Amino acid sequence: MTVIMIHTNVTRMRSFFILGFPGLSPQYYGPVSALLFVIYLAIAIGNIFILSFVFCEKSLQKPTYLVFCHLAVNDLTFGTVTLPKIISKYWFGDTTISFYGCFTQMFFVHYLGSVTSFILLVMALDRFIAICIPLRYPVLITNNIISVLCGFAWFIPVSLMVTIVLHALTLPFCKSNVISQCYCDHISITSQACGEDVKIVQVTTLCMAMFCLLLPLAFILFSYFSIIVVILKMSNAAGRKKTLSTCTPQIFITCLFYLPRCFVYVANTVGFSFSLDVRILLILLYSLFPAAVNPIIYCFKTQDIKQTLMKKVKTKKIGIEIKFSV
Repeated sequence: MTVIMIHTNVTRMRSFFILGFPGLSPQYYGPVSALLFVIYLAIAIGNIFILSFVFCEKSLQKPTYLVFCHLAVNDLTFGTVTLPKIISKYWFGDTTISFYGCFTQMFFVHYLGSVTSFILLVMALDRFIAICIPLRYPVLITNNIISVLCGFAWFIPVSLMVTIVLHALTLPFCKSNVISQCYCDHISITSQACGEDVKIVQVTTLCMAMFCLLLPLAFILFSYFSIIVVILKMSNAAGRKKTLSTCTPQIFITCLFYLPRCFVYVANTVGFSFSLDVRILLILLYSLFPAAVNPIIYCFKTQDIKQTLMKKVKTKKIGIEIKFSV
C-alpha cells in the first residue's frame, strides 16, 4: 500500500511486499512453509539446547564454550528475526511488512551478521593463543576476558548499523514497494529508492559491511594460518591430530559463514549472474544453514561436549536398566 505525494513523483511507502521466491507455484506454498518452519525449529531447539547444556554443566563453563554460547544466542536471534515473516507469507498469505518494520528487520539482519563476524574473530583468537602461545593461555584467556571481548563483538557494530539504517531512511522512494527477498535487507530496500544519493548510500554501506566482514576475516585467516604452521612443526603425529581436533569446530563454523558469502560476492564481481530464485536461495542458505548446523558441530566435533553428552546418555541408560531389572 502506498500514498502518493501529489506535488512530487516520490512515493512514500507505508508498507513493503515480501516477494519471497517469485517463481514458486502456489501449490508448493504449504511444503515450503513447512520446510522453513522445520528449519526454524532446528535453529531454536539446537541453540537453546547448547545454551542450556553449557549453563547446566559447570565443567563446560570455559572460555571456548562461552564463545559458543554467544554465537548460539546470535544464531537463535537471527532465525527469529528472519524466518517467522516468510513462514507466515507462505502459510497464512501474510505478504506485507510495515515500512518501519522492514527497516527494523534490515537493522537486525545486518547487525547480527556483523556480530557473528566479530564473534568468529574472538573464537579464532581463543584458538590462536591456546595453540601458538599455550603457556600464556590461562592468563590471557579467562571467562571474564572472553565475556568482555564478546561484549565488544555485540557493541562495535551497533553504531555502524544504526548509521546505515538512518542513512537509508533519508532516501525518497519512487519505485515499487516489492522486496525481492525473503526478508528486508539493505540492497532490496535501497533498490526501490531514487535520487542522486542512492549510490552514495549504497557505497557507504558497502564500505561499512566490508569493515565488519573483512577486518575480522583478515585476523581469522592469520590466526588459522599460524595454527596450521605450528601444527605442521609438531613431530608427534598424535599431538598434531589432538591439537587440530581442538580447533576443527571453529574452522567448520568459520567456513560455513564466510565461504558461501565470498562465493556470491566473487561471482557478482566477475559478472556471473544468478536467477532471482537461485540468488534468494543462496542468501537463505548462507544466512540460515550455519545457524541450524552449528549446534550439531558443537556436539559432534567438540570433545568435551561430546564426552559429557555420552556420559549423560550412558548414565541415563544404566538408570533405566536398573529400574527395569528391579
